[in-house]
Amino acid sequence: MSYPPPLRVPSGPRRRALLVSAAGAALLAGCTGGGREPEESAGGSQSVTRKARALAARESAGMVGRYDAVIATHPQVAGRLGPLRAEVVRHAEAFGGRSAKGSTGTASPSASGAVSPVPATEKDALAELAAAERALSDRRMAALLDVPGELARLLASVAAAGAAHAYLLTEDAG
Repeated sequence: MSYPPPLRVPSGPRRRALLVSAAGAALLAGCTGGGREPEESAGGSQSVTRKARALAARESAGMVGRYDAVIATHPQVAGRLGPLRAEVVRHAEAFGGRSAKGSTGTASPSASGAVSPVPATEKDALAELAAAERALSDRRMAALLDVPGELARLLASVAAAGAAHAYLLTEDAG
């Protein structure tokens, strides 16, 4: 008796699965970011929440600046980076930051005040952008323990989207 060959199941996440995950994370971020969360009245948590939201908004604005700088230096990647940049703009807005929907020609300042120089090669520029997304995602995951529930959910959602961005930025670089 002859059996059909075993099904071959690809290992690891697939691009479509990550895009769906990123879209779901963005949707969650959009749902929770529309209004301000009720601040907890326990001593000092209003201040902690405000500071955490402001930092997250500045960091997202800084990431938009990084995307803008890479696009300005390597315009051939604009089509690939445009959707990821748009997500990062929505993240900044979800945290209460200003809208940065304008043109991608000018780099906005990062959380530290300046955008670092963009590497000369496209591959290196994308790798550096992916590293920045990973680092920001890691910082946001670490901050989850220090903020109240609704903001923690928003941070987790945006951190997951940032990790997906990092993956997508490095997926074709190999």
